[in-house]
Amino acid sequence: MASGTDVLTTPAPSGAAPPERPKGRKMVRWFDPFVLLKAGVRSTISTTIGEQADRRLLDALASPKVEPSNFSEDEAGRPREELWFDFVADLGDGWDSTYAVAQTVSRPTLTLTDETGATYETRRGEVLVFGGDEVYPEASVKEYEERTVRPWEAAMRGQGPAPHLFAIPGNHDWYDGLVSFMRLFCQGRRTAGWQMHQRRSYFAVKLPHGWWLLGTDMQLESDLDEPQVRYFQELAKQMKEEDRIILCLAEPAWLLAQVRPPGERTYLDNNLVFLEQQVLGKKVSVFLTGDIHHYRRHANEEGRQKIIAGGGGAFLHPTHVPRKEAALPEGFTPRKLFPEPAVSRRLCWRNLGFVGHTPTMGIFTGILYLLLAWMQVADLREGATVAWRLSRVLSTALVNPGVILLSVLLVLGMMALADGRFGRARWVAGLLHGVAHLAASLFVFWGAFAVTGALLPPGSVPQELFGAVLVFAGGFLLGPTLLGLYLLISLNGFGAHANEAFSSLSIPDWKNFLRLRIDRDGSLWLYPIGLRRVPRAWKRAQTVREPEWVADDKDATPPELIEPPIVIGAARTTAPRVAGRSSPEYAGPAAP
Repeated sequence: MASGTDVLTTPAPSGAAPPERPKGRKMVRWFDPFVLLKAGVRSTISTTIGEQADRRLLDALASPKVEPSNFSEDEAGRPREELWFDFVADLGDGWDSTYAVAQTVSRPTLTLTDETGATYETRRGEVLVFGGDEVYPEASVKEYEERTVRPWEAAMRGQGPAPHLFAIPGNHDWYDGLVSFMRLFCQGRRTAGWQMHQRRSYFAVKLPHGWWLLGTDMQLESDLDEPQVRYFQELAKQMKEEDRIILCLAEPAWLLAQVRPPGERTYLDNNLVFLEQQVLGKKVSVFLTGDIHHYRRHANEEGRQKIIAGGGGAFLHPTHVPRKEAALPEGFTPRKLFPEPAVSRRLCWRNLGFVGHTPTMGIFTGILYLLLAWMQVADLREGATVAWRLSRVLSTALVNPGVILLSVLLVLGMMALADGRFGRARWVAGLLHGVAHLAASLFVFWGAFAVTGALLPPGSVPQELFGAVLVFAGGFLLGPTLLGLYLLISLNGFGAHANEAFSSLSIPDWKNFLRLRIDRDGSLWLYPIGLRRVPRAWKRAQTVREPEWVADDKDATPPELIEPPIVIGAARTTAPRVAGRSSPEYAGPAAP
């Protein structure tokens, strides 16, 4: 039985030695019943732990100092003239996607081409920021090691000094109460992939030319705890009036607020206002976040940026979900999406092949349909017409307590699954989905025993066994197909089930991350980097100066700029080392 923890394997040609492959993990199959059950239990436990025992309070007592990591000066104490750093969020999923991003980030230099054909040369960041959800599907030492640490260590091999890593936790990192996250990222550990400095689950980094990089931890309940408030209040005292802030968040509050009822605000929304107005005392110039697994940028006329770059390795999220983006506060408007909505809409059609993406869901629905069949005692040996036999199955089902109970549970389950985006029609969508499965199970049951009755003696053991096999096979194929059709119609027709309709597909492509540079005059350059198709095949590198594995897939695409660089804080209108027709988007000074 396959699951999201399977190890990647590649069959060897007949008579040939098997090719050497990285022992990485496949993408998580989110609709695997075992993954769903385990994730649900973990989520419930972690929420309870988060409510009763907040790990951040203990860590603040253990590390009372409020001292930012200083990258505004070099080791000799001289002011830095420039600094490169990288932002990667939502990583630690399948090997192909996670390693492809890690390998791209780790290259000493990266020459990039944007959509107009213009080229830009970038350098690997001295500082690396993980922006939340560093592992999937749950936090544990083993999952971190296999899904995050190993790919990044392999990618960083031979690529120069390990970067200085700073990380904030997302909801998946909180699933064990933040224990594994703190052990890996907040104890000063040094690995082949990075070196750590932070002692809490949030951090502050002083950058050149009056820039600050702050990372927050809003926990599972979007709660900004008191020690964290005091931490950032002390930092604000060290900032000058003209200093500017880059704020890293685990969730994009400006988009998540759109799916809530009108007028309803959460701690997360209030925390951002509270941080800016009462803690930091200045507007944030750049918001960086993940959680949504694609690239999406908003900006306003002041030059302030709100950027979602959750493409570090996790499955792709759709970009064609209708959003009231024109209603974003403070004049923020959408500027760029990756992939394009038309591409996202086409990808959603893959849900029609749901059973191929998650065979274990087929096993589950096959058993479910078989249970419904076993509970029925319809006598199909009498009567000659198709209509009579089908009515016999239906009438028997309606008077069987076991069938009724299981049917009610199935329909209620589908109603609970229905997305809140349906609004008041949510129960209708769930009811129709549940009834569709019931109708399909009855049809499969009737069809299987009608076929076997024509081939084998009615009521015989061979007929019963062969009929059961056909019922299971029908449930295996038809159940997931109906689920995939429901998700397809829900998303492409009604804008609902955005998460479910794409988590079901586990798409490893369309990855992204941000490369940032503070230049000599204090301007901040943002390079959004995308990978349209990640490699599926790898071969071991020939020298120790290369990453451990190199791509061996002719269909993979090279990294590219999703859009021309965004520049904040300088009047420059042309980029260094630029060729072609394009110029970066000058966003203005983004004054505090």
